[in-house]
Amino acid sequence: MLSTLKELFDAFTGPDDAHSPAAQDQALRLATAVLLVEVMRAEPSTAPSEREAVLAALREQFHLPDEALAQLVAQAEVESRRANDYFHFTSCINERLTQPQKIAMVEAMWRVAYADDHLDANENHVISKIAGLLHVTHGEYIGAKMRAKEAAGILPG
Repeated sequence: MLSTLKELFDAFTGPDDAHSPAAQDQALRLATAVLLVEVMRAEPSTAPSEREAVLAALREQFHLPDEALAQLVAQAEVESRRANDYFHFTSCINERLTQPQKIAMVEAMWRVAYADDHLDANENHVISKIAGLLHVTHGEYIGAKMRAKEAAGILPG
């Protein structure tokens, strides 16, 4: 009976190893990837340059080999379609990242949005919403946007 209760409890809370450093690192990688994928999916069509921007941001952040990056993005796409909101992902990031790291995350989202040389209103909305959930101030949000815009070679205007 006790093992049945433990199995039931684990079904709700996750197994014991869910709190291990490796599991927490994987959760952070997945949360980051899901939020980047959300920006990529915000437009009706996904440009290959946006997918490359997602991969580049994840490669820079986590230093994973190409095969692991591809698997992470595939998993993030599945999770992104399943998710009802961003809270689960942003809370993971809020627990693990510093403020400068969260600002860099917002900048990476802007780079995904600008990868196709076009900012869609839905991309803008998604990034704004996520930045708020990450407790990134408006000034930090605008600074990240301007740096990403400059990196993309888009003229102010």
